[in-house]
Amino acid sequence: MSRFLNVLRSWLVMVSIIAMGNTLQSFRDHTFLYEKLYTGKPHLVNGLQARTFGIWTLLSSVIRCLCAIDIHNKTLYHITLWTFLLALGHFLSELFVYGTAAPTIGVLAPLMVASFSILGMLFGLRYLEVEPVSRQKKRN
Repeated sequence: MSRFLNVLRSWLVMVSIIAMGNTLQSFRDHTFLYEKLYTGKPHLVNGLQARTFGIWTLLSSVIRCLCAIDIHNKTLYHITLWTFLLALGHFLSELFVYGTAAPTIGVLAPLMVASFSILGMLFGLRYLEVEPVSRQKKRN
């Protein structure tokens, strides 16, 4: 396996673990969301929205962890890439369209993680395409 894919796998595990922590926080105390993320219109955040955000984050976390385990599964790889694209779209829309988020570290951090992850996964596609061929050559 290429060195880059190993780094990408480690990155996905780290992001997955952090997302699990955010999930727990969303269920434990919904004030987390309006104190850190949705500071533009905190009155719109309630417990139901926090739990929904938590489930969405947990699902993304599980998908990313599974991709780290089986990084050569192209379908799972693409689904994982989509989790980052959706997260980026969500936070950008909350920031620029709906105004529920302000440009604070609480929103800029997930925007940077999603952006770096998208770039890394797009770059990793090149290694993903090359490796099965090189594995086949080694077997022959």
